[in-house]
Amino acid sequence: MSSARSSRVPARRAAHRWCVTVVLAASLGVCPLAFGADPPLTLAHARQLAIEGSRQLAAQDHGVAAAREMAMAAGQLPDPVLKAGVDNLPVTGADRFGLTSDFMTMRRVGVMQELTGAGKRRLRGERFERAAEKSLAEKDLTAAAIERDTALAWLDRYYAEATAALIAEQGAQAQLEIQAAEGAYRAGRGTQADLLAARAALAMADDRASELRLRVRNARTMLARWVGAAADLPLAAMPPLDTLRIDAADLAAQSAHHPQIAVLAKQAAIAETEVQLAQANKKSDWSVELTFQQRGPAYSNMLSVGLSFPLQWDQAHRQDRELSSKLSLVEQARAERDEALRAHVAETRTLIDEWESRRERGARYRRELMPFAQQRTAAVLTAYRGGKAGLQDVLAARRNEIDVRLQALQLDAEAARLWAQLDFLVPDSANAHPAAMKRDTK
Repeated sequence: MSSARSSRVPARRAAHRWCVTVVLAASLGVCPLAFGADPPLTLAHARQLAIEGSRQLAAQDHGVAAAREMAMAAGQLPDPVLKAGVDNLPVTGADRFGLTSDFMTMRRVGVMQELTGAGKRRLRGERFERAAEKSLAEKDLTAAAIERDTALAWLDRYYAEATAALIAEQGAQAQLEIQAAEGAYRAGRGTQADLLAARAALAMADDRASELRLRVRNARTMLARWVGAAADLPLAAMPPLDTLRIDAADLAAQSAHHPQIAVLAKQAAIAETEVQLAQANKKSDWSVELTFQQRGPAYSNMLSVGLSFPLQWDQAHRQDRELSSKLSLVEQARAERDEALRAHVAETRTLIDEWESRRERGARYRRELMPFAQQRTAAVLTAYRGGKAGLQDVLAARRNEIDVRLQALQLDAEAARLWAQLDFLVPDSANAHPAAMKRDTK
């Protein structure tokens, strides 16, 4: 009798594993045989695909190129002005509208050039160079957001499929319990209530499986938003999530390199350049003009040279006010950067504390609560086989074990999402060049 029972155990376990596989494949809408067609999608590859396929990053590259082209143009002298006209044209008398009769009538053509100072032109070019650097910082911010959101989408699909597998296992166990309840009922060892309870447990598992199928489809759709058709590939194994690239002990210094803070720092640099430009504007730009004047054949032609420059007669109410405005904008940009830095440090520290708490709780579930739930199930199952417990007790113990595993999986998912938010505060491209980041921030 014992040998027959022991021979049935491996067969039952094999059937159970096959049932779980089939149910999981059906819930995910894929065929297990197709898994070998393409390599699984890793988290790193998903991030790479999202970065390569981003049109927003390409748009920001064009913005950087536009700012640098403007920097080159702003450093040049203004275009010369071609001037032409007729002076002292008679409109009455015998010589009216004649161009050559009166000695004062002159046809003139000339050119005027504004002589903007080299320092002022250099500052105008630097203003656009600072704008280009700000666009680069905004690109880093966008890249970090893309990597973070892609990682979150990948993790959401991973844990949705893991939860679906767990629910599929619950359904397979419920099916086996129905078979056991039907056999016990036919043999007179079970009650109809046990059979109904087993069927109700299967119905609940099927309902949760339907919910998980929707969740998996939604997760795959969100992942496809970033990686396209690669979202249909099976996912690779979970990468290590037990370490962070940031150091909680030196959070303030590292947060100063965050792309969001770098964008505000570049905005302050733009404002400082505009202050220098406002100071340079307190010196007027000169203009020089050369004109050739042609008169009638009986008179001499003439050449005129002239200089002009604005009279800044009220600098206290114009140029000084403009400079004061630019200085205020500098202080505004610096204050906004400092405030954003403090807020970012506080938010990051909160995320780190939450991540550590989820990891600690998840470890406790795997170390203590899950083994306790498994031992309870085993004890109730032994009591049921000995006639000391009912089928409903077995079903309750199994539901408790599944719920504990689901809670542990939920904690792991929450910890993984927090890890993604922390680990992708700065894109990989920026982390590869910390020295360059420090120079850009300064």
